[in-house]
Amino acid sequence: MSSRIKAGNVKLKRAYEPPTRDDGMRILIDRLWPRGVKKADAALDQWVKDLAPSTALRKWFGHDPARWQEFRIRYAEEVRQHRAQLRQLRALARTRPITLVYSAHDRVHNDAVALRDVLLGRNPRTRH
Repeated sequence: MSSRIKAGNVKLKRAYEPPTRDDGMRILIDRLWPRGVKKADAALDQWVKDLAPSTALRKWFGHDPARWQEFRIRYAEEVRQHRAQLRQLRALARTRPITLVYSAHDRVHNDAVALRDVLLGRNPRTRH
């Protein structure tokens, strides 16, 4: 079995979008529950709070695109401290589609985008 994860196996979706059949396993990756979303409507399979950015990092970043590159580097370092959960997510993504569910408004500069890069082995020190 290949150790590479197909990019198509790691999807991203806002918690406010309805689930679809092709989402695969739906995993909430935010530390806080998305405001206004009912648990039944979220249709989540897992909630991995420990892989979410720390409160301090989340507040520092503040979804400021000017801090995006540094956020990616710091967040990747935090994620790697949770090796077991990271291994589990990678194992899932190698065998089936997963959708990283997040609540941020910015679809380009958020923790799900950064975590997807970590899962796919992309270097956070390069620009995306």
